[in-house]
Amino acid sequence: MVKKGKQVVAVFGGSFDPPHLGHQDIVQKAMKNLVIDKLLIVPAYLNPFKTSSLALPTQRLKWCHTLFDGLENVMVADYEIKEGRSTTTFKTIEYFNHFYDVQYLIIGSDNLSTLKNWYQFEWLNRHIEWVIVTRKNYPVNTEGLRAWKILQVDREISSTQIRVDKTLKYIDNRIKISVKEIIKGQTLMTIEENIEQIVTLLDDKKAEEIEVFNLDGADYIAKRVVIANSLNGKHTVALFEHLKKELKGKSDGILASDVSDEWAVADMGDILVHIMIPEYRQRYSLEVFLSELVENQKKNKDIDPA
Repeated sequence: MVKKGKQVVAVFGGSFDPPHLGHQDIVQKAMKNLVIDKLLIVPAYLNPFKTSSLALPTQRLKWCHTLFDGLENVMVADYEIKEGRSTTTFKTIEYFNHFYDVQYLIIGSDNLSTLKNWYQFEWLNRHIEWVIVTRKNYPVNTEGLRAWKILQVDREISSTQIRVDKTLKYIDNRIKISVKEIIKGQTLMTIEENIEQIVTLLDDKKAEEIEVFNLDGADYIAKRVVIANSLNGKHTVALFEHLKKELKGKSDGILASDVSDEWAVADMGDILVHIMIPEYRQRYSLEVFLSELVENQKKNKDIDPA
């Protein structure tokens, strides 16, 4: 024990899509170099900065248990998976602080360039110490960080490389077969391919005035927004159910939704789909708001000296 009272812990979160021996190296070195009682592995339901994942949340949670459960004082936590939607790091740390004393947050050096954009970064920076895992081609720039430690990890492999290369040579043998099956049976879609699929599904069921807004770089909760008119209340529900049915079971499917006769919203992570009766669309003028965001984004890009 580090001290009496709450156990001192480090949190290591991520998609773990899939988890691999590089992650295991990080965990083992963290346990050796940090003065902690326990290390929490927290697989995300969906990374807030990603559109989709290779495997479903339940499968990634199972993989994490397979890879990490045998390590002493390491615990796989299903908190974000049970949340059923993208969860900010701030909310996760706040939750675990009810039970533990969270002193460390483990991140890769590839996160440093966008770290200050994280929700409640200033709060995180005041309350935790950053444990920065070295990544090839990503400099360790600690400017603006209150406290940090460097964790040198030699194994250079990422989950993305595993998905692209499909070699699986850095995945533990116990989870290799299931990863192969998922890669074999699933084609990863880009955000534009997802949009094309959504528009086609809506158009096939007679949705009208379909518009897509590209909000890359804008200060908004999604990167793309699709708006479509329904013919009436029953048609609103029918369009939503059609989307839900066709996207069911896919890693880029609907994460959360709110449905009524007048307005249905489908949250797909980086994509939001709004289906409205014409009266609601005219009343709320959502596309006017989104168009202004796009224009502001273009203006900011034009004056950016970089």
